Amino acid sequence: MKILQINAVNGIRSTGRICVEIAEYLNKNGQEGYIAYASGVPYEKGYRIGTKWERKLHALFSRISGMQAYFSGKGTRKLLDYIEKIKPDVVHLHNLHSNYINLGILLAYLAENDIPIILTLHDCWFYTGRCFYYTMNNCFQWQKECIRCPNENRTNPTWFFDRCRRMYHDKKAWFKKIPRLAVVGVSDWVTNEARKSFLSSAKIITRIYNWIDLKIFKPVGTDELRRKLGLENHFVILGVASIWSSAKGLDKFIELADSIPAHMRIVLVGSIKGHVRLHQNIIHIQETHNVNELVQYYSMADVFVNFSPEETFGKVTAEALACCTPAIVINSTANPELIGKGCGYVVEANDINAVFDAISQVYRNGKEYYTGNCIAFAKENFNMENRIKDYFRLYHEISGKGRNI
Repeated sequence: MKILQINAVNGIRSTGRICVEIAEYLNKNGQEGYIAYASGVPYEKGYRIGTKWERKLHALFSRISGMQAYFSGKGTRKLLDYIEKIKPDVVHLHNLHSNYINLGILLAYLAENDIPIILTLHDCWFYTGRCFYYTMNNCFQWQKECIRCPNENRTNPTWFFDRCRRMYHDKKAWFKKIPRLAVVGVSDWVTNEARKSFLSSAKIITRIYNWIDLKIFKPVGTDELRRKLGLENHFVILGVASIWSSAKGLDKFIELADSIPAHMRIVLVGSIKGHVRLHQNIIHIQETHNVNELVQYYSMADVFVNFSPEETFGKVTAEALACCTPAIVINSTANPELIGKGCGYVVEANDINAVFDAISQVYRNGKEYYTGNCIAFAKENFNMENRIKDYFRLYHEISGKGRNI
């Protein structure tokens, strides 16, 4: 069975790692896994879509026109030639909103050739006009029709026009033409949201959690790392993001830094753009794509905090749990689903005092109080092999081909 995944990145960040893990599992088990991507780590059975300059032009045209995924026609048509060559049984779509693909051309080809599609909702862009998330703006017009987007600061930027209405109706029309469409939410929250959208007409709608490679994400020794960072006698509060912003809770961590006592330190892993003045209680580590380094940071921490109020899954939280570190999350979107019994705490948004109280509770109990529950919950829900098998069963069901592995 041949599976082609299409994603913005390959081998890096959460979606890029997911693509490689699916493809490698398939290839090791008698199937054929291919990946088409715009940037990232080269892959043996991979295809790079378009060029750097085509992506730059796409980004420019998107900002001018107010439309996302309407350009990159040349690169998309070359991708169709590649699809024609390998003849996949299923095309698995991940992130398509990163200035590298023409969605209309791609979906028209897949519909015309009756190629089954798996659509994984890593965010909400596929069923809205242009938004990745919308709960912070309390905007739910996508359930009927996107008309005027109130989410200007939290979606693809546009300089002149709001074309969310056109993009909404185009996506609706394009997806309704797909004969065999399966929609996968990476949490119960986003799966239930999709059922309220035009994607409800899909042949299959189901939830498959993102996963963790538990052979990699597990507790490791961190004495050397603590010495290197000068944290031998400190209680460590960890946050991880690809790019830090207020949407990911950077301002909340800065606020929290004012409240913590001298024996506590905050470690933030991820890129910070611009000139942001960090509190002396915060240690900043640049973004790393080295998973072994990430495992060390997760294992070193006494508690993990995810201030992001909008998550379809929250993989960094799951990774922390797998490394035996309890987590504190905001009570919104998919966040509460990742905190099993005895794995940490769920607090209300914008209540920095509640977050500090939860951190203090972890400090009083000690990390070891939570360790067994964290690891058990991660194994039960985020086991990589089990979740990839869920996808393979779905590939089989939507295509009517293949065998179980």
